[in-house]
Formats: sequence, structure tokens, C-alpha cells
Amino acid sequence: DKVQAGSCLFFDKYNDKIRFASPISGRVEAIVRGAKRKILEIKLKADSEIVYQKFPVVEGVNSRDEIIDTLLESGVWPFIRQKPFDVVANPTDKPKAIFISTFNTAPLSPDNDFVVHGLDDEFQKGIDILTKLTDGLVHLNVDGTTNPSKVFTSCKGVTLNKISGVHPAGNVGVQIHHIDPINKGEVIWYLYPQDVLTIARLFTDGKYDVSRIVALTGPQVEKPRYYRTIAGASIKNMLDENTIVGQNNRFISGNVLTGDQIEQDGYLG
Repeated sequence: DKVQAGSCLFFDKYNDKIRFASPISGRVEAIVRGAKRKILEIKLKADSEIVYQKFPVVEGVNSRDEIIDTLLESGVWPFIRQKPFDVVANPTDKPKAIFISTFNTAPLSPDNDFVVHGLDDEFQKGIDILTKLTDGLVHLNVDGTTNPSKVFTSCKGVTLNKISGVHPAGNVGVQIHHIDPINKGEVIWYLYPQDVLTIARLFTDGKYDVSRIVALTGPQVEKPRYYRTIAGASIKNMLDENTIVGQNNRFISGNVLTGDQIEQDGYLG
């Protein structure tokens, strides 16, 4: 099949409204299955230029139901996850709060202050959308041991929490435990800063834009650096541009403590 960025590739079999969209435009080349025919990967051959499926942009104040419908239709909804169970949020739930951790204390993690630099308006737009999804607070958690980006500290409509300490201080589950513990029957939704930007671009431009800034790091990388890429992209081009020292290296999508080991020609999670 030929797809556009934002075209539905598959959906949740328990809730067909939760769609997973193509990050790029191109052609579906392969569906890779594992044991019991479980789908592991859908491989896409990219067009030379990305063509985006257009989603309607509703001017003015959006209601909660309108926002949820737009997030579901566009495939952006799966970026909103819930605690407990660490799964994609159920759109019929009403979370008691929403958490966004702006820093990561795991080794070799990217600096989100750098990632969002200069994107004040976009980040605020995403926050404005999220505040309508809960009757509770939106907690924006920043690193209390540094001078956080003004993109975060100047944000309106959030409760700013300064958190300090060693890993896992940056983990959103630990933050929830200390700030607003979950009682029986309650759920909390959470996102990462670049997911907030994806929501903002959907409601500003009407497109599913999952461009990402990632860090290629590790002791075996001769020149660690940041890359602007797209969710799900192959890491092969990044590695080809860099000198990777030694043999028998592990390639990890995510951080070294909780990430997924992938092949040298594997893909970003």
C-alpha cells in the first residue's frame, strides 16, 4: 500500500479507535512477524519528500471530546500513556493529573533543554491542549540541580515541580509516587516533551509530525552528536557517518537501563 504521513497502519484490537499512524509517506514493503504471527515491524520505503495527510484544524477553543477525537483520528493518541501499567491511555478515562518529566537521569540521555530550545510557542500550545484533558493539574517536572530552559520555566497553566537527586529521579513513575500517588481506581497520564510538540503541530498545522531530535552517544562513539530524524527511522545512516570503535558493540534504542537492543541496521523505537 501507498501511505502518507498520518495514514493509519494498524489499530488496537481492543479499541479500534486507537490508531497507529505512518511516520512518513511511502510504500509498505514488509510486515515482519514473530512467534504466533505477532507483528514485530511494519517496514516502509520512504518517498524522497514526505507528503502529510491533512487533518482538520479547529479554530478557537476545542472541547475535551473534540481534542480526543482529533488525537485518535490522527494517530497521535498512543503518545499519551498511563500509570499504572505503563500502557497507552484509555481515551474514556478521566485522569486525575497529567505528568511531563522534562529531564532524564539515565546515563547518556539527551538534554531536553537543548531539544526544545526556541520552541516556546509550540510547547505552550501543546500544554494548552493537555490542560483540557484533565480536571486536575498538569505537572511539569524540571531538574532542580540545573538552570532549566525558559521553555519549561515560563510555561503557563502548569504546576512546576523542581526535582533533584540521582537516577531514577527523572523517571515519571518515581515523580508520581512523591508528588501525587495513585490510589485504587485512579489513573494518571504522562508524556515526554517531544510528544507535547507533536500534539502542538497537529493542532497548529493539521499534520502528524513525529520529527525527533535524538542523541547518538556511548563510549564507543568517536564523535557523539545530536540528529534530527523521524520516529521509527533506521539508525544505519547515523552509524555510517560516525566512527564506532571496536567490535561486538550493543546498539540500544533508548537508554542503557531500559532501552531495547536493536541491530546495527535497526530502527528507533
